[in-house]
Amino acid sequence: MLEKVKSLQQRYSSLNVMGFQLCKEFSSDVVRSRLAKIIMNEYITFPVLVSNKSPSEISDKVGYILFKGTDGSLLLHEKDVELEILETSIKDLIVQPKEKPGLLHSLRGTWVKPLDAFKEPHLCSPLQNLLLYFPGCIEVDEVDEQLFLSDINHHRIIVFDGNGNILDSIGSSPGFEDGEFESCKIMRPAALFYHDSENCLYFVDSENHAIRRADMESRTVETFYPKPNGYKTKGGMLSRIIDKLWSTKADSSNSEEVDPNLLFCPWHLLKSLENDLFILNRSLDTLWIMDLSSGLIKEVVKGSANILEICGPLISEKSSLLKEIPSNNLPQNIANDFSSVAAFQDNIVICDSDGQVVLKYNKKCKSMSSFDFSNFGVLGLPYWLVSPMESTYAAGFGVPGVHIDHIQHFTLLPGRIDIKINVEIPEDTELVEPLDDDCIWRQTRGTSTETLVASNKAESTEKVGVAQQWYDELDDLASLTQKEVSTEEDKASNTKVQDGKIIIDCAVNTSPGTSEVIINAALYLRLQNATNASKEQQLTRLVNILNPSGKDSLQTDACAQILSTSKKLPEEFVFLRSLHVRLKINSRDHPKAENSKDIILTESFVEVSVSLE
Repeated sequence: MLEKVKSLQQRYSSLNVMGFQLCKEFSSDVVRSRLAKIIMNEYITFPVLVSNKSPSEISDKVGYILFKGTDGSLLLHEKDVELEILETSIKDLIVQPKEKPGLLHSLRGTWVKPLDAFKEPHLCSPLQNLLLYFPGCIEVDEVDEQLFLSDINHHRIIVFDGNGNILDSIGSSPGFEDGEFESCKIMRPAALFYHDSENCLYFVDSENHAIRRADMESRTVETFYPKPNGYKTKGGMLSRIIDKLWSTKADSSNSEEVDPNLLFCPWHLLKSLENDLFILNRSLDTLWIMDLSSGLIKEVVKGSANILEICGPLISEKSSLLKEIPSNNLPQNIANDFSSVAAFQDNIVICDSDGQVVLKYNKKCKSMSSFDFSNFGVLGLPYWLVSPMESTYAAGFGVPGVHIDHIQHFTLLPGRIDIKINVEIPEDTELVEPLDDDCIWRQTRGTSTETLVASNKAESTEKVGVAQQWYDELDDLASLTQKEVSTEEDKASNTKVQDGKIIIDCAVNTSPGTSEVIINAALYLRLQNATNASKEQQLTRLVNILNPSGKDSLQTDACAQILSTSKKLPEEFVFLRSLHVRLKINSRDHPKAENSKDIILTESFVEVSVSLE
């Protein structure tokens, strides 16, 4: 039913979708956690109406209520009605302007709405700041001894080794865009398939209704299906830029009808012996058979019985791994999810999506443990911690949805300003590993510019011309790009821990006028083991830290209930605490030399203390 609702929501711009949940006692923690789990699993972003009063005249008859306005006719349909009937009813309700006959959005993929139409689920949003947010699917590369994990609601794929050391990350933010691993955009990646001879990872981009391919050697992602009109497999950088800026390709997505055989909400992925890809939706009632060599859909199979006749042996082979694990060690939510289990060396790896953890069962020792991830700098600064550049410039201090930890104003002379930020992390927490410079994002606006090297740089106080400064900066930039960072200490050279506080150093050059320095950082923390605190108290403490902008009791209780099912203890969870600092600088005029012609360059130092409690 949810797949049909998403289909209608994404096809029709004027359609408002709302969920209805009948609950006699919504105050119950069990009810709230169940609702939050559904929202997290299905990525429900539309509002859900919760009521303890049932509309008795229709509750037992219909699953869909369609209406237009408050005075329009009301159309009722059974919950098992075919999608085509629902579409016909919607078309009867929608009055299309004559100048715009198309019913669909101008789509970038087969079904996808523009990105600004997507929002993050609200009720379980604090869980977004955990290291993993709904880890759903796992795949392995036995030759290179690496694993691939779909961190589904973070819209990325994490590559790691058998010790949990993070090697790479695919995907930067939700969207639909090919490119390098750091810049490509995907939307809830699900099942994975690693093609060892190609050294490529095929994955299901579920919300974009597409199959994407990640080339592990070139570290680029391309859309394998559907291929846009005029698609070319090869092309230079210039042609890609021209296509992106001045695309002349015909857009077939404005057609009035959509091919019902196109992928919609794919979730599972299997490789057949005949070099075909078997793509299934989550409810296992639709199968798309795709030719792996051409990327074309050969056949669409409907009905669970027909699908099991084709895919049954492959599903049973993967599901048989779960039978090797004692039932008391097996998370309940993956009992029927064959995409969340894989064999790796002497272990069976399992994604516990409810517990937000990846488990491994050692077949020799017959013991279950969880992966302890490390090397978080590879993940960079997550997309949800940084406001869009244009929003930052337009809105200034009042960027909607962005929690600001510290704002401070300074009046200084123009010139170089060295900035030292002392960050005090929340009480009863500890830093999991040193803060990596890749997890820090610095932005300057106004009359200031960031200096490449923050400290320990010998600079002359003698006045130099603007042109010479420009050439010096080019030399610094060239030497920086040529320098290979060989150690973790070099990468985190501008951060350190001192007296229990995290120190972040940076520097800017300012000219007369006003400017602003914005510093964001991702701190990976865990709770300290509190001997006198119960598990429930630790879970509540954890969820409150995950939600720094405010304490919503409904969110806190629901998320704590979800995490209580995890195999991990509260103090074992690695979570992300963001840092957002804004420094407003008012630079006065340059001081004059004795001859009243030359200017005197000055250096200033400011120290800022920030508490994340």
